[in-house]
Amino acid sequence: MNRLTITYPDDWHLHVRDESALVHTVFDASQRFARAIIMPNLKPPIITTQQALAYRNRILSVLPKDRIFQPLMTLYLTDNTTAEEIIRAKDSGYIYGVKLYPAGVTTNSDSGVANLAKLYPIFEILQRKTLPLLLHGETADLNIDIFDREKIFIERNLIPILHDFPELKVVLEHISTQEAVEFIQATSSNIAATITPHHLLLNRNAMLLGGIQPHHYCLPVLKREKHRQALITAATSGNPKFFLGTDSAPHSKSNKESACGCAGIYNSHAALEIYTEIFEAADSLNKLEGFTSFYGPDFYELPRNQAKITLIKSPWKVPETLPFGDQVLIPLQAGLTINWRLEKNQ
Repeated sequence: MNRLTITYPDDWHLHVRDESALVHTVFDASQRFARAIIMPNLKPPIITTQQALAYRNRILSVLPKDRIFQPLMTLYLTDNTTAEEIIRAKDSGYIYGVKLYPAGVTTNSDSGVANLAKLYPIFEILQRKTLPLLLHGETADLNIDIFDREKIFIERNLIPILHDFPELKVVLEHISTQEAVEFIQATSSNIAATITPHHLLLNRNAMLLGGIQPHHYCLPVLKREKHRQALITAATSGNPKFFLGTDSAPHSKSNKESACGCAGIYNSHAALEIYTEIFEAADSLNKLEGFTSFYGPDFYELPRNQAKITLIKSPWKVPETLPFGDQVLIPLQAGLTINWRLEKNQ
């Protein structure tokens, strides 16, 4: 197959940052996706409906006029989030989930949740209002090995939450382990997971061989090859509980190549093309449209997109750097060849 036309995809986990960076990040994302769940971990974080709506307007202000892209906003949960704010968010019509970062687990998570039990009244309202809880599913316990933090979070935190709130809609974001795949497969239909292109493409060797590779450092951290294979099997299975979420997370080259390099991989420039290449390698191109375009909107109870997008099999080389505000970043697969590209004029 040298040409593939599918329903326009959506990205159910996206970081676009803010200010001057938006011009570049929104351009790339809107070229490939019709809608995206926008992550709220700015500095300061997006903790109110008013802040979320203002952020949405900033994103729309830089959107190229010929694009159909819709930013789907989220709130950043803290220990002090109120029930009134959740109701206000739901009633706004523009906020589609609330994001829970355990305090300290990833980029700009210092204001995250330190006491999950304190949020039980919030979970009850989310369940009643059918507003999804979006989880960065890693424990913040520093005594737990970083490669085990997703598995331990599921065992210690997520399973008890779901026991107490069985109708709560939950997305376990950017899953990275075989254990997470098996957990999602075994749970009810109101629990789903997103899978990134980089967790499908790379294992932890890509981060550590030949010296530290800071542009392959992300959280959850890349895992062993057996976990990557489990993710590929899940993504290409046709199971509607798994769908596309890029977790494209840009940082400047200087911030990645520092004494304490930031966690995050930028993939918005080629995410759809990379997913297509991975599905082709797994002999599963017939399953790509469900994963990219159907299962996400179905879970969020939104209509599927009507527009189409076409990819052609035509190799191209990823630039070594991309602009990022007044700096540059190193994108996923920088300097390497990708075999699929968007058809021109899209």
